[in-house]
Amino acid sequence: MATYVYFVLCGTLMGAWVVHIPAIEERVGISHATLGGLLVLLGLGAFVGMQVAGPLTDRLGSRVVVPAGGVLCGAALVLPGLARDPWTLAGALLVFGFCNGCLDVSMNAHAVHVEKAYGRPVMSGFHATFSVGGVLASLVAAGAASAGLNPAASMVAVGAVGVVIALASARALLPASPAVTDPGSGSAPEPVAAPAARHRSTRGQVWLLAALALMVMLCEGAANDWSALHLKDVLGAPAGTAAFAYGTFAAAMTLGRLLADRFVARFGSMAILRHGAATAAVGITLVALGPWMWAAFTGWALFGLGLSGCVPQLFSAAGHADPAAAGANVSRVAGLGYVGMLAGPAVIGWLTHLVALNHAFVLLTLLCVTTAVGAGVLRRTGADPARASEMAAGGH
Repeated sequence: MATYVYFVLCGTLMGAWVVHIPAIEERVGISHATLGGLLVLLGLGAFVGMQVAGPLTDRLGSRVVVPAGGVLCGAALVLPGLARDPWTLAGALLVFGFCNGCLDVSMNAHAVHVEKAYGRPVMSGFHATFSVGGVLASLVAAGAASAGLNPAASMVAVGAVGVVIALASARALLPASPAVTDPGSGSAPEPVAAPAARHRSTRGQVWLLAALALMVMLCEGAANDWSALHLKDVLGAPAGTAAFAYGTFAAAMTLGRLLADRFVARFGSMAILRHGAATAAVGITLVALGPWMWAAFTGWALFGLGLSGCVPQLFSAAGHADPAAAGANVSRVAGLGYVGMLAGPAVIGWLTHLVALNHAFVLLTLLCVTTAVGAGVLRRTGADPARASEMAAGGH
């Protein structure tokens, strides 16, 4: 439950920034193009934070790093709300991105340990609650606007509540990584040399997982920024109707993540990644080639549903590949995936100079097909949590 709280918290804090972007952009007096450049700093800060927090989580433990990341992220949310010019906003986004990256990786590393101790797959459920946090942020922003609060006051309030929640939930986290000692095994702790050797042997496989995460999250990022524009510019839908394209994608993704853990427990992570990526390929191909509105909505729904379980399985596999280095491995996969998330909109935008927007989506089809073909890496890592829990049950 505490891990769920931190995922909701992370989604809420990030959502609190996102829903206030228009108001902050207007107050600071910058163009959309300038804002796009500043958002790169947010991503850069997050990437650096992920690389710092991963090894720290392995060294100090999730019970220290996760609450610290939550406190820092809540405090840093205040900074964009107080920015008055492009330079202060740039610094605020860099710091907020760094703190968000620290919380993101440390809570995912802790989720891997919770999944290991829980005995069945739960990672997709954690990622679903991150989306719930975004919904909460939207509701809070709407309520604050109705009450006449400015963005700065609203973000200060959300950030302060976030700090309190991060501190209050810390005691309920796992006190130590299961990699250090396994009380149920009846065996002595693993020698120091064994985790080091295992870490070296799995590093290449973790980078393969990171490459798959880059492709999957590039697809996600492209959908976030281009789904509504596709309906408006390609199919001629009114702005109000076009907005439902992203809503359809996001709703299907959230629903898929709520259900994915049950399918992982039954069929395994590799099957979810492979069939999910294949389903996403069918969906985005329907978007790219379908000339009808219903085809577009169906395609975006299939795209979101297919992608929904992919990232959680990759994060989970990275952590399970070597529990002694779960934080560092998750940081590699999450970091490269985040690069894909940021690059997705830009790559599609560049392709629109060469082909029509809907035809540019064929690149996403190719990435999904490649992910489906490469899903066997989960078997090579031996990091399928469903199979691991079955083996553990058989051993007892």
